Amino acid sequence: MTPSSWPCPLPGGGTCEEFALQFDAGRSVRLLVVPALFDEGNRMRRFTVEVMRRLDAAGIDSFLPDFPGCNESLQALEAQDPTDWLDAMTAAARHFNAGHVLGIRGGCLFTPQRLPAFHYAPVKAASILRQMVRARILASREAGREENREQLAQIALADGIALAGYSLGADFYRQFEPMTADDDAVIVAQDRLGGSGLWLRAEPDENAAQADALAAILASALAS
Repeated sequence: MTPSSWPCPLPGGGTCEEFALQFDAGRSVRLLVVPALFDEGNRMRRFTVEVMRRLDAAGIDSFLPDFPGCNESLQALEAQDPTDWLDAMTAAARHFNAGHVLGIRGGCLFTPQRLPAFHYAPVKAASILRQMVRARILASREAGREENREQLAQIALADGIALAGYSLGADFYRQFEPMTADDDAVIVAQDRLGGSGLWLRAEPDENAAQADALAAILASALAS
């Protein structure tokens, strides 16, 4: 596994370098991995890399790019919208010459349409936002402030909002909320891996058996 970078398109033109992790031995089977979003991405980062490690052992190159505004990115998250993120993943796929793509949870919403896709436990954008809003309401209550979903939705649509430590612009919130994943993808449901999904854990975690299972499903499909 090595760090890498790729030229991410900027909304006003030009590009900036964004970070990626890669297992790249120049092999013919090359998989872009679009990570889970926000807190789920943090909780599943180690699991995602462990799946990539197993794919490497199976002879498959894989690439895990950052979303603009997340992780090591120097771009501002509040300046992003969903189109920017889809353009970014499309550019990453092109740069790394990926022939297939794996979306993980919310990452399934941003898999490039031109590539054959696998979607692991896809989730609707509205469900992601609902969990983030719930976390904010609980945190506010503990701090002695009362907030509700309707009030926060109005704030988000008018001015943007900070949810679970992530500053989302109004355009992002408005465009993201109705998004659903592409129906044409091959769905890998959690029950094929066994146990509960790691995105449900309170802290980042890993599960070797689940990583083995997902990597085996992908390797078998990519070899056919």
